[in-house]
Amino acid sequence: MSLTIRMPRMTRDQFFDWAEAEDARYEFDGFEPVAMTGGNINHNIITLNLHRALHARLAGTGCRPLGPDAGLATIGDIVRYPDGLVTCVGFKGTDRVVPGVVVVFEVISPTSGRTDRIVKVREYAAVPSILRYVVIESATAGLTVFERSEGASRWTASTLTIDESLPLPEIGIELPLAALYEGVDLPELAAAPNAPEQPSA
Repeated sequence: MSLTIRMPRMTRDQFFDWAEAEDARYEFDGFEPVAMTGGNINHNIITLNLHRALHARLAGTGCRPLGPDAGLATIGDIVRYPDGLVTCVGFKGTDRVVPGVVVVFEVISPTSGRTDRIVKVREYAAVPSILRYVVIESATAGLTVFERSEGASRWTASTLTIDESLPLPEIGIELPLAALYEGVDLPELAAAPNAPEQPSA
């Protein structure tokens, strides 16, 4: 049986230098750049809502939300750019990756499901400082939350729905799911009891 050995084509620093000159957005899989495909409007609204909610609740706490253009180093030379992340340690504005990340958020797009739900679950578990990884759905209203205590290596998974809140004890706040899905065009949200009445035809 023959084995094909994949040799690195680019180092992490080479990737950063290359990516700075590109117009499109890329992640780095440890070997070569991987194009980040654009999400739909729901994906964009959820990401904006997430950052608005995090900034409002973390102001003055010493923890800072960043993303989606802030790099996160995972396994080996891999660099990810989550839709949102939170760190509570200091860093320089010229840093290319964020240190001390404790919470990571990914908003699922039609093309990112497998990577976000499988590949990144393993990668983020390999970063000791990350205690919570939140996968936010954009085709339906709900979250999958992977959490662990400090020093633990394995995740515990749970799910939340639109009428619940996401506890984030690592950073001392809680996020109502309704705030994340405000203005998002989903059938189940339009049919919710508190949704505005639609004009009759």
